[in-house]
Amino acid sequence: MTSFAYADDPAPVFEFKSTTTKLTAFVPSSLEPEKLILALQEQLGDGEHFLSNEQIAIDFSLLKSIPSAIEIAALVNVLRQFQLKPIAAQGGSIDQQVAAQEAGLVILQDSGITPAAAPIVETIAAPSAMIIDRPVRTGQQVYAKGGDLIVLALVSHGAEVIADGNIHVYAPLRGRALAGARGNTEARIFTTCMEAELVSIAGVYRSLDADLPDSIAGKPSQIFLDQDKLVIEALSQTN
Repeated sequence: MTSFAYADDPAPVFEFKSTTTKLTAFVPSSLEPEKLILALQEQLGDGEHFLSNEQIAIDFSLLKSIPSAIEIAALVNVLRQFQLKPIAAQGGSIDQQVAAQEAGLVILQDSGITPAAAPIVETIAAPSAMIIDRPVRTGQQVYAKGGDLIVLALVSHGAEVIADGNIHVYAPLRGRALAGARGNTEARIFTTCMEAELVSIAGVYRSLDADLPDSIAGKPSQIFLDQDKLVIEALSQTN
């Protein structure tokens, strides 16, 4: 740490400190605005989402061509449309990084960001948990950033619960539940009464509008990923 102070004033005017701040990476395999907009809409929707106002770094490692500063500026504008804040770039060739600098992005070393697969994925979930002891009503959204979410009351139809880690609902789950929101494929959803409209693990979605089998509907259940397949199964109960 380095500090600076005036000779007649011992209190430092400012300090330089090292940090361990991580950025989420956006890793495009294409710079075509139409393709990017469609993919972002599918994953993030048109309104508020779990990455709203998040600062991100653009990773060029999947791009084979050398983008111009104009193309990178267009990508930045697309990301800002989805309430993302690109501030830096990493990866790719020297020519790609030069173009990123010309577009106003800071070039980071690899250790400066959290790696992710296109378009936006994995960060490491912290062991902390958010506990909600009131019903989550229709139209409400609860997001446990960086950890697990534990809900001790009803999640109503039209409500949404989101967590970077696991989701535990010790009551009827009737709305939408999205665990592993930033790509944690080991995340799971647990509920004592499975009646969900939609469930998701690490961006793999499944709508449950169709009737669930009797062994799962209204029963204690868990949802997890097996490879790329979303699995819903009953939890065993002991008397």
